[in-house]
Amino acid sequence: MGQYRYWKVLFDCVLSIFLIILFLPLLFILFIITSLDTKSNGIFCQKRIGQFGKTFTIYKFKTINDNKRESSAIGLLLRRFKLDELPQLFNILKCEMSFVGPRPDIEGYYDKLKGDSRKILDLKPGLTSEASIKYSDEDALLKQQKDPLFYNDEILFPDKVRMNLDYLENMSFGNDIKILSKTIFKVFIK
Repeated sequence: MGQYRYWKVLFDCVLSIFLIILFLPLLFILFIITSLDTKSNGIFCQKRIGQFGKTFTIYKFKTINDNKRESSAIGLLLRRFKLDELPQLFNILKCEMSFVGPRPDIEGYYDKLKGDSRKILDLKPGLTSEASIKYSDEDALLKQQKDPLFYNDEILFPDKVRMNLDYLENMSFGNDIKILSKTIFKVFIK
């Protein structure tokens, strides 16, 4: 596993450079669209918990208008096809994230883990994971609950921790390719 970590960083850097070059026109167009749609800078920046519990700034395309506090039709479309996540290619290039790993969370979750669960912090946060595939409709799931915060903290988050620990124990190139393939299938064949 230790040797794969080296190759994983190399894979992440090479693939992120390739995809940034490939999608550069799309990134530019989406930046303009989200800037006009949200009437602000089209990039959303937020502090998240990264590898070893260090914070970093995650990049996404904005999907919510600051004044209206809700997603527009364009924002919902970007979220549906995960296009709002494309700026995270720069997080991957900066070695703050990986293509596969636990989704980066806000403070108060991964940074508060205890015992063996803290091993998750050995991983770089990822663009996708088994947990993010399983809970791709997390917002809708939480809206169905009487107490969404309780459900997230007591049901969803512990399950994500379990799944991410399983990924840590079974990390391999083959597993990463499988997760990336499942993600592409989930996004475009929903």
